[in-house]
Amino acid sequence: MRLLNIQTSLLDTLIGLSRPIALVGLPVGAFGLFVLIYFRTDGTASARSRRLFIISRLLIITLLIIGAAGPYSIATVESAGDPSVTLLVDNSSSMSVSPTVADQLETDIEETGMPVRRSQIATANTSRLGDSIAANLRQNSSVVVLSDGQRTGGQSLAETAEFARSLNATISSVSPDAQRTEQYVSIEAPQKTSVGVTTQIGVTIQGVEASEELPIRILIDGEEVNATEISTGTGQIQIQHTFDSVGSHQIRAEIASDDLFEVNNIARATTRVVQQPRILYISRGSYPFESYLSQLYRVETATAVPSNLDPYSAVVVQNVAAGELGNIGTLQEFVIDGNGLFITGGPSAFESGNYDNTTLATMLPVQFGESSPGSARIVMAIDVSGSTEGGMKIQKAVALDALSQLGDQTTVGVVGFNRQAYRINNLSDLGQSRDRVRKNIRRLTSRGGTNIANGLRGAEELLDGQRGTVLLISDGVDSRSRSGVVAETLGRQGIRVITIGAGAQVNEPLLQRLADISGGTYFRADQTDRLRILFGGAGQAVGGDSLTVVDTQNYITQGISLEASPTRANDVSVRPGANFLVASPDGDPALATWQFGLGRVATLTTYDLGGSLGGLLDQSDSLLLTKTTNYVIGNPDRKATGFTDAPDTRLNQPTSITYRGSEPPEIENRSFRSVGDEVYEASVTPERIGFHQVGNITYAANYPAEFAGFGSSPALSEAVSATGGQQFRTGEAADIAEFARDQSVRVRDIRREWDWVFITVGLLVFVTEVVLRRVQVYQGHTSLESGLKWVSSDSQSISDWHSSSVFQSPEQRGRLCFIKSRYRVWIVKIVSFDHKTSNFGKDLIKHDLSWTLRDSAFRSWIRHCKQLGEMCHRFRAILNRQSRIWKRLSKN
Repeated sequence: MRLLNIQTSLLDTLIGLSRPIALVGLPVGAFGLFVLIYFRTDGTASARSRRLFIISRLLIITLLIIGAAGPYSIATVESAGDPSVTLLVDNSSSMSVSPTVADQLETDIEETGMPVRRSQIATANTSRLGDSIAANLRQNSSVVVLSDGQRTGGQSLAETAEFARSLNATISSVSPDAQRTEQYVSIEAPQKTSVGVTTQIGVTIQGVEASEELPIRILIDGEEVNATEISTGTGQIQIQHTFDSVGSHQIRAEIASDDLFEVNNIARATTRVVQQPRILYISRGSYPFESYLSQLYRVETATAVPSNLDPYSAVVVQNVAAGELGNIGTLQEFVIDGNGLFITGGPSAFESGNYDNTTLATMLPVQFGESSPGSARIVMAIDVSGSTEGGMKIQKAVALDALSQLGDQTTVGVVGFNRQAYRINNLSDLGQSRDRVRKNIRRLTSRGGTNIANGLRGAEELLDGQRGTVLLISDGVDSRSRSGVVAETLGRQGIRVITIGAGAQVNEPLLQRLADISGGTYFRADQTDRLRILFGGAGQAVGGDSLTVVDTQNYITQGISLEASPTRANDVSVRPGANFLVASPDGDPALATWQFGLGRVATLTTYDLGGSLGGLLDQSDSLLLTKTTNYVIGNPDRKATGFTDAPDTRLNQPTSITYRGSEPPEIENRSFRSVGDEVYEASVTPERIGFHQVGNITYAANYPAEFAGFGSSPALSEAVSATGGQQFRTGEAADIAEFARDQSVRVRDIRREWDWVFITVGLLVFVTEVVLRRVQVYQGHTSLESGLKWVSSDSQSISDWHSSSVFQSPEQRGRLCFIKSRYRVWIVKIVSFDHKTSNFGKDLIKHDLSWTLRDSAFRSWIRHCKQLGEMCHRFRAILNRQSRIWKRLSKN
């Protein structure tokens, strides 16, 4: 298990360890070192040498382990720089509605004494603003962008802001006001629909400096279907149209505007109309839902699942018990192969229909029995970075409100994060720790940069490898871009991330993405009451008598407001990993979805007696049933052959053409590649605006994206706020110069890694110790190759040497005597000795030992060999009288 980062404050410096788990090696290394040096080592080295040895080695091990633990420091420093202005100028076509001010702005800034470096970031119809701004960012730098923020490709400005924060750089902007009228029209129409189905088509007119009445015409297949006027110059028109023939249909919208550009006064779109999908409706009674479906699809009815489901795109089951459903195995294969299943509730469905412990149960996004989400494991990851300083009250309020939505049986832990994650509360039952958790949340303070990825990792660690939910409360202003990778990893582990946007400036796209890729949900700060439904347990409704949309971002529920109030609900709970979309008035699951194999499954578990769905078939709420059925159907044309798909595009932007068949089609200048089983694709790039034909399918090529956006884009303002920059007007050159001077001297958090210092010092201590011990050997202060001081603890070894054949022949008894010089000990063997005559010169044999002896060893030998000591005493007296003999011995 990974441990959370450990930190402490020392004066104004934050000191910590990145990998504190490495400290476990300290006691292990110390114990091993002690055993190695002291276990059964008598007679090898002196006690003093061993003490010094263990102290040095323990110091080395300690330094290396601390280095492995990753010590670091974060200090707040003030750094001075060379002030200058990096002016990034957008010269794209969308800027034509504003006066040209780049030259004058550059001159005005330079007149203040501030040098300007100017660079162009967009031209004509190409506005890859995110990429161009990122290319001009440097560590601790600041740029000023003269642009409307309208981009046509490349990375988003939100991603650029994240990159800028990672460099500690700021983005400021100058957005000139539009002074020329420009309007453009666009069409929103479904790419595919069915014959006889009422289709909604939206036409939007937007622009700048537009206030006069604007006439507009809408044509379908060349015939005018609507002609009206927009009184304010901008607005939206919604029309409904029913297509009565199969094939591609052309939609065209025209405005008569006397503005700057004519190319964007006409918009084009295509809708491919296919045969109504075939649906098998299975029930044991006659219910209104069947009649409703028959108005939209080709519906066939049955009382049980037949053996062959190939003709159908989806199966709808209403109030049928498992034992009466028929061939469930065939139904399972049908869904796994990519088809849909929609099951609605009733008194004979779900737990009342004995679905549990059957093959059918494994396919559903719900499980049976009373819902008990209150027993969930939740980690609240609260953003306490510097970006939330102004909105920290909001963060705390949202966290405390979310805490109040959770039931007492919920297991809750809390992690705070900025650059690193901090353990605030371990996982514990909220019923016993609610007051303590609430108090600790109130104590949180903001500081440092933001790294959402580390916050998610800290929450993962607190869950300790078990499934659960991370409740991420943040403004979404992230200094790193790897949070998506961590969220995706958590999702694969069964840990979903529910994000709550809280703060003065919220990066909703990032928080939405983190929730989506992990299988979670995004809530705004004012939507936390829906957590009561997710985790508060049954009966925890938001309020009111109608159904409640829990996930407002899902395709099915987006833009839907419900008034229906069914009186009954089956006893189910949502499976982990499924989408909980709608709750009953009592807070129980009503609508849930998920994917099973390649197919899609939805369950509606609320109903009224008599087969009614509690008002969901009424005009205001029936869209929920339509979108749910369309969700399980998926692509209504997926079983067709021939050309099936060609999305609309823009001039000089490629689109993909899809063909289904046993062999790819042969079309001039088109190369099809296999992308699936009997599925082929080709890419085509239109070189002119208009409708284009490929095979039997038509697609539209509209005007370039550069002409579909004018005026200041909110995305640029959000990037400026996220990086701590400022928004200027064209006449504020002096303020721009002053801001550049302030930015050149900035207070920054500098992080330094110190692991290399500890490792280097440890290695130096080791090398120094080895060198000193080798010097001991060289100088003769020790006899051991290791360099440690030698000591004999066994007197018997002296006796053995004394009786050795090296020093005494077996024929003649002799005596040993030792004379110590500076570098060696001389051993003289006396073969025949007559102290009366002192005639022994010819009997002296010199023997040079390869080892050295200390005085202590010499004295020990004398004590254990009394006779040897007496001989040595006599021999010293004789040597005093024979000085010339000893001089000769020393020379040898």
